[in-house]
Amino acid sequence: QAQLVESGGGSVQIGGSLTLSCEVSEGQYSTLCMGWFRQVPGKEREGVASINYDDTTYYAESAKGRFVISRVNTNTKNTVYLQINGLTPEDSAMYYCAARLSRCVRGNVDLRSDEFAYWGQGTQVTVSS
Repeated sequence: QAQLVESGGGSVQIGGSLTLSCEVSEGQYSTLCMGWFRQVPGKEREGVASINYDDTTYYAESAKGRFVISRVNTNTKNTVYLQINGLTPEDSAMYYCAARLSRCVRGNVDLRSDEFAYWGQGTQVTVSS
């Protein structure tokens, strides 16, 4: 079973940048579709970006231009990153990493939380002035 651990969250000033990391361990992950999601209290979890095993990516419209998803695969570990630039207070949220064993399809389905079986515990991002 895949285990995901996020890190890199914290408090950041408006306009700053942050890079979140997600480490996935155990099993064979060359076919995993990985995604980053975020959620604020009282709202649904929102898909931000996804990346396929071949490094092809897909972004939510709201994420294009400021968010960059990337991944590094080794024989024993798979790490996915989410770089966020030009942070605004609206980016404040709990950010979650997710994975599934089927490939990404480069469409909105890759931004649906119910399409992902494995989740991390989340890392909080807070943006303030």
